[in-house]
Amino acid sequence: MKSLKQLVNNILNSFSLILAVSKKEIRQLKRDYRLLFVIFFFPVFLLVIFGYAVNFDVKHIKLAVYDGEKSELSRELINSLQNSNYFDIVFYLSDINEADNFLDQKSAQCVLVIPEDFSRKIFSRQDVTLQYLIDGVDGNTAAIIKNYVSMATFDMSNNITQDVYARLGIKSYKPIDIEPIFWYNPSLQTTTFLVPGLISMILLITSVISISLTLVREKERGTQEQLNISQLNSFELLIGKILPYLSIALINATFILIASYILFGVEVKGSFTELILTTLLFLFASASLGIFISVVSDSQQIAFTLGTFISLLPSVILSGFIFPIDNMPWAVQIITNITPAKFFIVILRNIMLKGVGYETYIMQIIYLLIFAMFLLTLATIISRRKLSSL
Repeated sequence: MKSLKQLVNNILNSFSLILAVSKKEIRQLKRDYRLLFVIFFFPVFLLVIFGYAVNFDVKHIKLAVYDGEKSELSRELINSLQNSNYFDIVFYLSDINEADNFLDQKSAQCVLVIPEDFSRKIFSRQDVTLQYLIDGVDGNTAAIIKNYVSMATFDMSNNITQDVYARLGIKSYKPIDIEPIFWYNPSLQTTTFLVPGLISMILLITSVISISLTLVREKERGTQEQLNISQLNSFELLIGKILPYLSIALINATFILIASYILFGVEVKGSFTELILTTLLFLFASASLGIFISVVSDSQQIAFTLGTFISLLPSVILSGFIFPIDNMPWAVQIITNITPAKFFIVILRNIMLKGVGYETYIMQIIYLLIFAMFLLTLATIISRRKLSSL
């Protein structure tokens, strides 16, 4: 009975010590305007910049047209392109040789060449070749333009074919009709796909950078020795340092979700409870990474540099936020496991966009838990050794 009472007293005493450290950290945080700027302004800045600047939707393609026939059918083809959301006709060429200058000077991204025998071949039921000259410097944009052009031309081809056959009194039919249905992102908006990655990246960067400066600040101010002679053990010290930033990060996460809905129309389709719990787990993993950086750094400058490098680059390049991991070489795919953002992005997309349950991302939860406990344990061991050497 005494041992149980002693255990309860130890736990309560530990909680009170952790709470005291957290209160002290909050008081210091109020006086650190640079860190407050990073914590509160940086997330808003990143959300707006990435949300509006990073966009893979290719619209308003600058199209120049050389109409060698100037017939009713050729005008119908041109109008079908102009009436879409993808093409803006910027110029009508009088000479096909002008196409080179328009592409060289980037006055047009694509040039449509309609041959002189366009209508004649169609009415005589012969194949017609349309030429599209596409600026291929940006391979990704060029491929998207090619797909848009192919879709628009294919639709126009079907309409013209049916119209021509109707004039000739020939009954036409389409044996196969394709009707694609896009799940989770019906409008195929880039921002819908990017917002979960944005949330993950912003929370990771702000959490790691802010927390990585905590213990280093104690070293530079000479208060590390006071912590060493106090009743605190290393684990209580680290947890006490983490808690204020976890609370702030959770508030930031809530604000980012609201801002994402207002600015980009991205709503949460799944369980809010699962979203909150998994976000807390991810923040705990990010905080553990920040504490580890803080423990191994000797100055705030080093901690800030390490925190930025370790959180920013992997969360953008290796997390699947922008670049699909499946398209990376297998060796790089293994390296992507170093960033917790990779796994949290999967969780966010499943909850926010698909609205599915935890059974679809249970492995990601396990990884984040292992990642957090491993780094926190390692940071505790290193911190204990450093404190004992003082």
